[in-house]
Amino acid sequence: MEKKQFKAESKRLLDLMINSIYTHREIFLRELISNASDAIDKMYYKALVDESLTFNKDDYFIKISIDKDNREIKISDTGIGMTEEELDDNLGVIAKSGSLQFKKENEEKDGHDIIGQFGVGFYSAFLVAENVTVISKAFGSDKAYKWESTGVEGYTIEECEKATVGTDIILKLKDNNEDENYDEYLNEYTLRNLIKKYSNFITYPIKMDITGSKVKEGTENEYEDYVEEQTINSMVPIWRKNKNELTKEDYENFYKEKHFGFDNPLKHLHISVDGAISYNAILYIPENMPYDFYTKEYEKGLELYSKGVLIMNKCGDLLPDYFGFVKGIVDSEDLSLNISREVLQHDRQLKLIAKNIKNKIKGELENMLKNHRDDYEKFYKAFGRTLKFGVYSDFGKDKEVLQNLLMFYSSKEKKMVTLAEYVERMAEDQKYIYYASGESIERIEKLPQTELVADKGYEILYFTEDIDEFAIRMLMNYKEKEFKSVSSGDLGIEEKDNENESSKDDDNKELYEAMKNVLASRVVKVKTSKRLKNHPVCLANEGDLTIEMEKVLNSMPDSEGVKADKVLEINTNHEVFNALRDAFSNDKEKFNLYTELLYNQALLIEGLSVADPVEFSNGICKLMK
Repeated sequence: MEKKQFKAESKRLLDLMINSIYTHREIFLRELISNASDAIDKMYYKALVDESLTFNKDDYFIKISIDKDNREIKISDTGIGMTEEELDDNLGVIAKSGSLQFKKENEEKDGHDIIGQFGVGFYSAFLVAENVTVISKAFGSDKAYKWESTGVEGYTIEECEKATVGTDIILKLKDNNEDENYDEYLNEYTLRNLIKKYSNFITYPIKMDITGSKVKEGTENEYEDYVEEQTINSMVPIWRKNKNELTKEDYENFYKEKHFGFDNPLKHLHISVDGAISYNAILYIPENMPYDFYTKEYEKGLELYSKGVLIMNKCGDLLPDYFGFVKGIVDSEDLSLNISREVLQHDRQLKLIAKNIKNKIKGELENMLKNHRDDYEKFYKAFGRTLKFGVYSDFGKDKEVLQNLLMFYSSKEKKMVTLAEYVERMAEDQKYIYYASGESIERIEKLPQTELVADKGYEILYFTEDIDEFAIRMLMNYKEKEFKSVSSGDLGIEEKDNENESSKDDDNKELYEAMKNVLASRVVKVKTSKRLKNHPVCLANEGDLTIEMEKVLNSMPDSEGVKADKVLEINTNHEVFNALRDAFSNDKEKFNLYTELLYNQALLIEGLSVADPVEFSNGICKLMK
């Protein structure tokens, strides 16, 4: 029998197919099942245009068979089949797609869409097979033909016997080697899992003979194996069902079936879009954060399907990083796939879908915040941090998308509030949105710097996460109200009691200069405090870098020891100041000791470490003598 040769470019492409294009050998089954589905779809199209034909869906299926003795896998379909000429054209010229041509000829008809776009998917069979045989009988023909190939060497076509219309593809598996165990594809469990993973939503039954075990008749504890034909795939994906037909339990069951999480999702979104690009999606907002969410190992992304066939397990391009917690699937018939289906050929369609999904997620979160506050606060407790990172990252590119979703603990409400709620309650004479930073709510409440703002009756937002102040600095303002730290040099509060503070600075100028000399470069200034009421001393900051930001930056690896410009503020109405002034006039050594102790006291209040704890301890001991 004459062996036909692949064309030169086809030989090269086949070599690439086997060795380079596909990254996972297991996808051969996905490709061959997709082609089988195409063949059945073509029968459906024919029934649409030929009134003499009836399409009884129960007569159409795909069957996967295993022959362990001969190390063979067979993929059979009851589709349209191929003539001798079609076998030669479609399988002899790689990248010529019979499905694509058929689709073009019938594109004005409604109904099932043809999955195949390229003719190369069939050749993924050579990823696992040393020999591929195709036996096919075309609809309307009384002859069947066999196509056979061992790869780049070429192929043969001869007439053969086949009783029914359709196609059988028989794969003779390669021998095992050190790198690959091809025998795993002879395992029922392996093939069943691959069908579930990649082809679960093919619209026709995918059948397999499955081995089970049962109690042998006439015995109590003797078991025997039996073989039963089962349909492996679900066929109708949940995202193509009418929303009105589905219950909350249906969505939760799908969430668990897909192993998106061990929790129940807080919310789900069922999206169906027809427009510039059409797609269906089911998205979930989880209740709990995955244990590895903030690690390098966590991979964000949605499952991406094309016409019900899994293309990518984690398509990260569909989600911005700040919505990386969202789980779910997207299925579109409009995606341009490359020849391996593993990578998208163009990203324009994907960008359109991603933009729409981003807006849908944002809208659902805003709806939760407005109408399901408890659920939103659960969500925010788990994932609020990633929203703040979203505000800060990319130079604040998406800050307007996220600003209304942010929440912080309120000094007045004693609970989490939004920026909108804060601004709505602001006093008429209040210029700024005030905030205080610290390790916990309890520590912030004790900060001396909050005294003046709190006495004015102004609400303070508590920032307890390291990202908070960085995000707010990137936000700059909200509804034209600027953010102001309670540790800022100028709080924008006019106090009658403080009108003479500048004169107090003049009166104590020499004392403050002496303190500045003792502390040297550790502070940029010593001054009379306008904010302190009950505490003797505190630190404030000048410039954009706050003390809390200094702590965060210096906690990072390879930190360069950045320092905020610190101002030591003295409460001249506190009795300690009288002792300080007396020491300045009468005992320089004691004055220096007081200065050091007051500065270290201010450091400890801020949660900063004392440079020399031994010296600090000795200073306290001297004071107690």
